[in-house]
Amino acid sequence: MPDALAHALALLTEHPLVDGHNDLPWEARVQVGYDFDRLDLRSRVGTTVTDLPRLAAGGVGGQFWSVFVPSTLQGDAAVTATLEQVDGVHRMIATYAAELALARTAEDVDVARSQGRIASLLGAEGGHSIGSSLATLRALHLLGVRYLTLTHNDNVPWADSATDVPAVGGLTEFGREVVREMNRLGMMVDLSHVAPSTMRAALDESTAPVIFSHSSARAVCDTPRNVPDDVLERLRDGGGVCMVTFVPDFVSPAVAEWRVEAAAAAAAAGVDAKDWVEFKRFTAGHVMDHPKPAATIADVVAHLEHVRDVAGIDHVGIGGDYDGTDTYPTGLEDVSGYPHLVAALVERKWSDWDIARLVRGNTLRVMRDVESVARDLQTTRAPSLRTIEELDGSLRA
Repeated sequence: MPDALAHALALLTEHPLVDGHNDLPWEARVQVGYDFDRLDLRSRVGTTVTDLPRLAAGGVGGQFWSVFVPSTLQGDAAVTATLEQVDGVHRMIATYAAELALARTAEDVDVARSQGRIASLLGAEGGHSIGSSLATLRALHLLGVRYLTLTHNDNVPWADSATDVPAVGGLTEFGREVVREMNRLGMMVDLSHVAPSTMRAALDESTAPVIFSHSSARAVCDTPRNVPDDVLERLRDGGGVCMVTFVPDFVSPAVAEWRVEAAAAAAAAGVDAKDWVEFKRFTAGHVMDHPKPAATIADVVAHLEHVRDVAGIDHVGIGGDYDGTDTYPTGLEDVSGYPHLVAALVERKWSDWDIARLVRGNTLRVMRDVESVARDLQTTRAPSLRTIEELDGSLRA
């Protein structure tokens, strides 16, 4: 293992990791109201699993910061909270300008690396963040948001979530217009959290590669948050990438079973498991009498290898979801753990080139492809002025 770990560290020095999803901004909001004098990221923060020293130790060269807000917020409240999250990330980047650099393009990610800084990208987690408004979508893009997860745990009026009761059969016509406008803007369509019907509808509609910013393989761990094999095959055909997550509930079958039982207990106590904030609070107490099984690096490796085997080595990445869940696999407890995962792949005879594509190359290639599609579309397609009332009529909630 020491030789494998040394090799992993060398690989991450040469190919700094680009991770698809980190929820530190939400923790900064909840813990200190975005006051980075109180949450000093230059020191090892005790209340988060992400900080600058541990990002450096983990070989992270690019991070998509999630500007997530809970899907219990809707309409103007969701839009406002998302804008506050975006502002918080911009202020975080400005506060730590020696270590972080705002990145809007794949080229920006490479420039940040040449400067010895971590490229900081923004991703919005859930279509509720745009309030069913294409103008709001465009405004988020102007502010640097480079992917939109079409749903979070609840349906939106125009798309079905993986963890809600199906309502529209995937995407409505307005939902398809959202995808088309994202293609035109150069904003990546993120299919984590969405129902399989939504995944397939978005793949039908998108002319640019799509991503899963933090999802794993359903064939390995049968949970609604994971990606079915037929979708992984279509992801390959469309040139996209599935960034495998570290969330134990989605990588370990034993933990997934525990989550089902915890959700049932929560429901009995009047807590909806889709309510991310309240369910996290409930499980903090529930775990005292119902211990949560541990996930392992081997569990994560199983998902990486399944996605590689089904979709191909060019279509797998990493989206840890740090600071977005309560526990992590043993050996991956915080953002300094990435080298241990890479070391496990070295021991399983992954080539250096395959690891380079996994940790960096695939994500940057998708970003470049999405940017290229947008440049072409902008020569023929004007910003869409269509509305949900016009396209969906009475379907709007």
